[in-house]
Amino acid sequence: MKKQIGVHERLYPNPVVLVSSSYEEIANIITLAWVGTVCSNPPLISISIRPSRFSHKLIKQSKEFVINIPSEAQIDICQYCGSKSGEEFDKFKKLNLTKGKSKKINTPSITECPINIECKVKDIISLGTHDLFIGEVLATSSDAELVYEDGDIDYDKLNTLTYCMGKYYKISGVK
Repeated sequence: MKKQIGVHERLYPNPVVLVSSSYEEIANIITLAWVGTVCSNPPLISISIRPSRFSHKLIKQSKEFVINIPSEAQIDICQYCGSKSGEEFDKFKKLNLTKGKSKKINTPSITECPINIECKVKDIISLGTHDLFIGEVLATSSDAELVYEDGDIDYDKLNTLTYCMGKYYKISGVK
């Protein structure tokens, strides 16, 4: 017999990302786990953010964001950026993170993250507790040691994180 589960538990685990946002001179980082690919041509990615979050305001104003994929070693950064408000703390400064210059947008990437995905907002859909930002991927960058000669990523070296029911987990490959 199957046990009834809540709606929030139906699609776990989710990837963990650090989304950087900025507007004018203010930059912020938020940890998100509600992120996904929604189209391959044009390349579109979605992120879901509560309207009460500071990053929501910055992204809505600037119409851009960077998805920074952290490594397992950056779990403390993920925890901090997911639990502190950017209205109260400069997370880049507090965590000694470097604002990387993006190729196609004004919002900085997080240099210390091994993969950065620059996005321009194509649409914002209000869904209830969260708004869904659809971002078109304009540019990507990856640490050189993670990239094969053909351009694919060596995910075994990446050591990314996932989030499930309040805990972070390392993603490892299955062969």
